[in-house]
Amino acid sequence: MKAAIFREVGQPLEIEEIQISKPGPREVLVRTAAAGVCHSDLHFIEGLYPGQSPMVLGHESAGVVEMVGSDVTYVKPGDHVITCLSVFCGHCEDCLTGHMSLCASSETRRTHEEEPRLSQENKIVHQFANLSSFAEQMLIHEHALVKIREDMPLDRAALIGCGVTTGVGAVFHTAAVEPGSTVAVIGCGGVGLSAINGAAMAGASKVIAIDMVDSKLEMAKDFGATHVVNGNNGDVVEQVRELTGGGVHYSFEAIGLKATAEQSFSMLRPGGAATVIGMIPVGVKIELMGAAFLQEKKIQGSMMGSNRFRVDMPRFIDFYLQGKLHLDQMISKRIGLEDINEAFADMKTGTVARSVIMFDH
Repeated sequence: MKAAIFREVGQPLEIEEIQISKPGPREVLVRTAAAGVCHSDLHFIEGLYPGQSPMVLGHESAGVVEMVGSDVTYVKPGDHVITCLSVFCGHCEDCLTGHMSLCASSETRRTHEEEPRLSQENKIVHQFANLSSFAEQMLIHEHALVKIREDMPLDRAALIGCGVTTGVGAVFHTAAVEPGSTVAVIGCGGVGLSAINGAAMAGASKVIAIDMVDSKLEMAKDFGATHVVNGNNGDVVEQVRELTGGGVHYSFEAIGLKATAEQSFSMLRPGGAATVIGMIPVGVKIELMGAAFLQEKKIQGSMMGSNRFRVDMPRFIDFYLQGKLHLDQMISKRIGLEDINEAFADMKTGTVARSVIMFDH
């Protein structure tokens, strides 16, 4: 099968032929239909997070089941599925206490003694996030997917696999935004737009979108933003304070930068909570004003929207089909696998929400 291979930091991905194994007892072979190009993949290409090479990146995807292992009963060939990097074992402490997105069990992966899921000329090709969706097929653990209704378009379903679940989930689960509260979202890429959409669905009275690209701020209004702030036009924190009479109840940082994480905390009203969704590079430290903690201000992280994806994703699909979740506008481009490096170049310009790779079968 064809796949986009990451070989060296800072270098373009290479489209190559690789081999994929057969499903083990609890594994599922999925024919990839669509894969979103996410900023998290770019972090590994740029070396901001360590990754093994050669490796097939990609983790935001949907497809159709082709083959299942002997112990799999949840799905069958022909089922439509969304994949999720929050693969869970189902019986560790995190899973049993409802924190499945934090599960780090190794049993969902193959051991070093077993044949690798992906290979090339009898040498291992590493799997990214237990998925590797920049490829025509994926071989994954049965707990890395959710079965979905077949009337859901798979290109839009793919977005739910990461960006939507991360953004909406951070609002619903991590922060538990209350109706009538005020919200600010820093960064209007795919995750930020999803957080804005989620805040609107949660009933926030004000949803302030913050970015430095006017076209993204205009798009944010379609996703539920009631106010927009361009970071080029003065102090962002002061503008948010002025719009809200002292700060927001909830802020969300959806870029992954030191400066914006600090801003997310500074724009809170007393008792407010800042949630950092963006992937801040390894080694970067955040500095906060210590006295602010006396006002019971909080800052927290969110891993994939604190999701329970087997429950959440079918609900998000219902929201989309009911017109509440806006996915159509989020797809800036539909491309082929061979266009993947161009998609990352577009991402760096900051002008696209999502490029989605379409696999024609």
